[in-house]
Amino acid sequence: MDNNPDTATDTLPETDLPEAEAAPQLLPLAELHLHIEGTLQPELIFELAERNGLALPYSGLEELQALYEFSDLQSFLNLYYANMAVLQTEQDFADMTRAYLARAAAAGVRHAEIMMDPQAHISRGVSLETCVNGVASALATSVEDYGISTLLIAAFLRDLSEESALEVFEGLLAMNAPIAAIGLDSAEVGNPPAKFERLFAKAREAGLRLTAHAGEEGPPSYIIEALDVLGVERIDHGIRCMEDPDLVERLVDERTPLTVCPLSNVRLRAVDTLADHPLPAMLAAGLNVSVNSDDPAYFGGYVDDNFAQLQAVFELSDFDRSRLAANSIHSSFASEERKAELLDELNRG
Repeated sequence: MDNNPDTATDTLPETDLPEAEAAPQLLPLAELHLHIEGTLQPELIFELAERNGLALPYSGLEELQALYEFSDLQSFLNLYYANMAVLQTEQDFADMTRAYLARAAAAGVRHAEIMMDPQAHISRGVSLETCVNGVASALATSVEDYGISTLLIAAFLRDLSEESALEVFEGLLAMNAPIAAIGLDSAEVGNPPAKFERLFAKAREAGLRLTAHAGEEGPPSYIIEALDVLGVERIDHGIRCMEDPDLVERLVDERTPLTVCPLSNVRLRAVDTLADHPLPAMLAAGLNVSVNSDDPAYFGGYVDDNFAQLQAVFELSDFDRSRLAANSIHSSFASEERKAELLDELNRG
């Protein structure tokens, strides 16, 4: 397992992303759009397979790495779910989470809101307690071990039924799972947010925070639906809002957080190249955007890599970089006290 920030992504295939020269100075920030299963590095996949006596369908790292070229979201999800098979025990989930936290700390992350997909593990015979407790055990000491405050978000798979989501949600409540929010992820096309109206209503009643993926592959109307039907506080991705000027105006007026993942958008062909990414236009429009890594083991970079690539292409000003970091902190579900600490650290930098 390689947690060295200088080598953790070296094994991924080459892409059309530019070479970042000198990385800009790291800023303290919050990472708000991170799927813990998407931090499972190829080396750790083989390590966990050996630990659990599993035979992988790949001859070695090279064959696995060759599969990390994706044509769309679904092609990524197919590999993403297949690789989860190595996660069997609480220790596996804890080791994966600690590997992310160590790498995130090196990237300047000081607060992380981590999504996990319990349905993806239950469906392959891993208990809800195993996956939740494994991740939560690593998060419980994240401040002491890595200097990162953390929150856990239970994300639900939108290509499954709402009944399945409700059943898992009730299980989370019954075990008093340490979750702060729920989210909605997986294949967006054909799975509008309104499909999960009852789930989000129940989560709101339980006092949980609400976020949902919308406007990545799905149309701008999915963003509106997530806001008006589900009542979410934050939109994950949201880049297609730029196709609807009225929606942009609303998002600016309401300061709705958009957790943008540039390298992910390139890898999944939501945009052709990083130079085509709407982030500069989103900033210029006054949108409340932050930069995040999504599934960094699959998309070629952690949050500092995203910033470095953006800097190489767009030559972001110090003001814009600081604004992106501040946006991430303001948009987090952290306590007001924690936000104040992080903003003070950012301002002192």
